[in-house]
Amino acid sequence: MTSFPRRVFITGAGSLCSLGTNSAQCWSALCEGRSGIAPIQSVDMQGLRFQNGAEVHEFRAADYFEAARCDLIDRFAQFAVVAAREAVGTAGFDLSSSQPLAKISSKLAVITGTSMGGQTSLDRGFEAIYKQGRPRPHPFTIPLTMYNAGASQISMDLGTTGPAFTISTACASATHAIGQAFWMVRSGAAEAAICGGSEAPFSPGILRAWEAMRVVSPDVCRPFSRDRRGLTLGEGAAMLYLEPLESAVARNAPILGEVVGFGMSSDAGHITQPNISGPASAIAAALGDAHIPPEVVGYINAHGTGTTANDVTETQAIREVFGAHADTLAISSTKSMHGHALGAAGALEAFATLMALREGMLPPTINFNEPDPECNLDIIPNIARQKQVEFALSNSFAFGGLNAVLAFRRWDKDREEI
Repeated sequence: MTSFPRRVFITGAGSLCSLGTNSAQCWSALCEGRSGIAPIQSVDMQGLRFQNGAEVHEFRAADYFEAARCDLIDRFAQFAVVAAREAVGTAGFDLSSSQPLAKISSKLAVITGTSMGGQTSLDRGFEAIYKQGRPRPHPFTIPLTMYNAGASQISMDLGTTGPAFTISTACASATHAIGQAFWMVRSGAAEAAICGGSEAPFSPGILRAWEAMRVVSPDVCRPFSRDRRGLTLGEGAAMLYLEPLESAVARNAPILGEVVGFGMSSDAGHITQPNISGPASAIAAALGDAHIPPEVVGYINAHGTGTTANDVTETQAIREVFGAHADTLAISSTKSMHGHALGAAGALEAFATLMALREGMLPPTINFNEPDPECNLDIIPNIARQKQVEFALSNSFAFGGLNAVLAFRRWDKDREEI
């Protein structure tokens, strides 16, 4: 008889972003403190105040999909499928099989997050109608642009028939998706889950919309640095495979780490300006859900956008929850390397947090030039730090005042009794 709630483990991970097209490449770059930010090549940037972004330059859809399918899947959904395939493969399933997940298909959830969905396809449709004067856009514009395309394409690609849906909560989307998947597996509502987020925001209309907000850095992203000038947009995806400990052991699956808590909150304040109480409440909720005291947390992958408002507010929220322990916490923002991937950001950062625990290597906050007295935390400046940590958090705070925080624990097979 199954006991609830169950412990939930990560047995597979897949990621691609400006740092690489698979998890090994992405993690290596994070450890090296290598920047994926460079001049944007996919869009004509003439007339824009910023020129840099974090694009996935080495990605070619034809390397992953049949030619007839390439034009029917927006780039954001392509990213989602490729990351999901890697997650399932590293979890120990045979992707050469026509139905690698057949035994648990109806009990496997697919939960994805995205902030913008297929906006590149939508932009092309608007251009066709309003600029080129065509009577109608591409006939598949709706299935290309719909936000659930990532989840649907993963389900079709891997043959899953269980719950599948998408969460869109701006920059907290992927973290909300992983958190919901965690709760579903923990409660028994699902036997396993593929979860994460994907985003592909590099299209003319979207870039001009972000420029209008005046929050994009004219050079690079410098989280927590006194001379920070804003965020840098990024793209990519990351997916995790979650399952109970008993299932992982029975399959002899590789255990990468454990999800132990999830917390969320709403600021109920300004649509774009963060406050302290909302993020602090989500952090406290994640700790409470994990049943761990603040003092056991050793690392936080910060939301750390590099904007003036976010970095100060996040610092204050961390200090409100952790008190004196905040002085001993190691904190970094990997957005300084892979950019702000919006709805996919939380998934990429969850992956980075998971690997930091697993490998005992904490990724740095690069591009850091000078301390800001208002961001007085140990933000691991510029160079990765070798340190073994047992518990870590990954923060995501979104426009609209929506906050989500995940808590992870390092897996130590020698410590556990199975």
